[in-house]
Amino acid sequence: MTKNKILNEKFGYHSFRSGQEETIDAILSGKDVLAVMPTGAGKSLCYQIPALLLEGMTIVISPLISLMKDQVTALHETGCEAAYLNSSLTNEEYAGTMKNILDGKIKLLYIAPERLQKTEISNLIQTQYASDIKLPLIVIDEAHCVSQWGHDFRTSYLQIANFINNVKERPVVAAFTATATVKVRDDIRRLLALRDPFVINTGFDRPNLYFEVQKPKEKKLALLECLEKRKNLSGIIYCATRKAVEEICDLLVYNGYDATRYHAGLDDSERKKNQEDFIYDRKTIMIATNAFGMGIDKSNVSFVIHYNMPKNIESYYQEAGRAGRDGENADCILLYNGQDVRINQYLISQGEEGERVNEDLIRYNLELLKQITFYASCGDCLRRRLLSYFGETINKACGNCSNCLTSFKKIDVTTEAQKIVSCVYRLKQRERCFGKTMIIDILRGSKNEKIKRFGLDTLSTWGLLSETSAHRLRLIMDFVIDEGYLNMEEGEFPVVTLGNWNELFKEDTQVFMKLPEEKKPSPKMKELHTELHTELRKELRTEIRTDHTQNMFSNTSENVYDETLFEKLRKLRKEIAVKESVPAYIVFSDASLKDMSRKKPVSLAQFSSVNGVGNVKLEKYGEEFTSLIRKYTENDNQ
Repeated sequence: MTKNKILNEKFGYHSFRSGQEETIDAILSGKDVLAVMPTGAGKSLCYQIPALLLEGMTIVISPLISLMKDQVTALHETGCEAAYLNSSLTNEEYAGTMKNILDGKIKLLYIAPERLQKTEISNLIQTQYASDIKLPLIVIDEAHCVSQWGHDFRTSYLQIANFINNVKERPVVAAFTATATVKVRDDIRRLLALRDPFVINTGFDRPNLYFEVQKPKEKKLALLECLEKRKNLSGIIYCATRKAVEEICDLLVYNGYDATRYHAGLDDSERKKNQEDFIYDRKTIMIATNAFGMGIDKSNVSFVIHYNMPKNIESYYQEAGRAGRDGENADCILLYNGQDVRINQYLISQGEEGERVNEDLIRYNLELLKQITFYASCGDCLRRRLLSYFGETINKACGNCSNCLTSFKKIDVTTEAQKIVSCVYRLKQRERCFGKTMIIDILRGSKNEKIKRFGLDTLSTWGLLSETSAHRLRLIMDFVIDEGYLNMEEGEFPVVTLGNWNELFKEDTQVFMKLPEEKKPSPKMKELHTELHTELRKELRTEIRTDHTQNMFSNTSENVYDETLFEKLRKLRKEIAVKESVPAYIVFSDASLKDMSRKKPVSLAQFSSVNGVGNVKLEKYGEEFTSLIRKYTENDNQ
């Protein structure tokens, strides 16, 4: 058996993706590996194929139970001998798995890092059984969890190197991650004690993902508009707090969406049920905190919406990357406002519950928060911004993000910038400082109670920009802060203070920025806005269409498929999945169904050419699917 034969006959693919073959060859040659590959790039195959070729059992250290279960179920579907050990197993199941391990029947064993210290596992690899069980390869998935500078640090990962050192004959060690800065990659090499590893970085770009940042005045309305365009599609909505999760879940259920929720405040049984409802497509939308998602292998997630901005770009890219895992086009949308920054500043300053506050780490995380704030407020190509954070450069705009597809005008904002800075300066003269909203109110000439109480309507800058919208003023102020003319002081109540303000008033200084062309809301949008504020009605419906939809789903040969046949195949897949008690994407991914809808195979030989159809699936499902396709094509030809 060769790597190419396994790729084709077991997994149903006809060629390797970028970086896969080199990584497999490195492992098979006995070298340690550090592989950085984006979600959906096929990391799993990079260690599953060597595991099937090497003598003995490969251990895969994985952080979450859900990932283990999905991976093992998918491997069983391809005829591979795999198992997992975790707390979800009954005593009888656990004992049965241990017996299969000792009998040499398992090729891949998935295990959580916390379980490495269990006595039975230590005995398994260190003492009486060591001579009978070969461990040629140990894989660390989600390897960024070993670094405190990463976005999902887990102390249990720090024990992995010690576990490997105790193996009688040191195996090859392969570490995989989807997102890691240079600093985190250095930590992975050092803390996992990788020996002269083969390092591969296939790039962080996910061309199938569309990125968008919205700065809505009313987030709930904006969210409903986003979902209206994506009816019946599977998606995840991330919120910063449990309270927000509850509110948004109630909102969506009230408006007729099949939505469920996930956060640490729910008991284990409800979290498990809600997660399974989403994975098995009983619910199409999951609203969750960042407690949900790592290790979720659901391939047909069509969108990820961040209702609140995450704390850093790594977290955002990891969470957004849960869309489009099957390579199909998917949307990643961030709904941003200044309140997100304040929430995150508070969460960062509190540190992790039960842990001593690390001032250095807090400062580092606040700096990361600035980076994602710049991303959310920039007028440049969003993809370019994301990739540059990870040290990757693209020379031209991507054409597949909201900034690239928005009409911007390069505008001289020197006068507005100077007036904004002057307002902050005048406040300082009175020994006062305020946040962005108050400064905007002063500049626009507001007569609210607070303005009058503090006498701010007597400032020389009061009402200087009364003709400028609050939204536009906020964009310009964010730009002025990004450029360093003003600073944003962190704390429970962040305030704007002076930065290098004098540079702005030098002779011949001009400040240009790209601002989106302001559009008047359509009558339908005004109607929706009124409905949202008066009563959240189930009848909310819009007819929103955006240019990016046409851009992403253009009629190229890859994207054209028979949609009617696709829906019939989806129905058959769901029936099989329910009968076998597995998620639908375990049977076949949407990408495989679309390939069937293009090729329309009517024989088993033709069916074997479909992407994702290996020998086991060919034998198991081939007749049912080709029979449906035959009937469909016969009726179509009549």
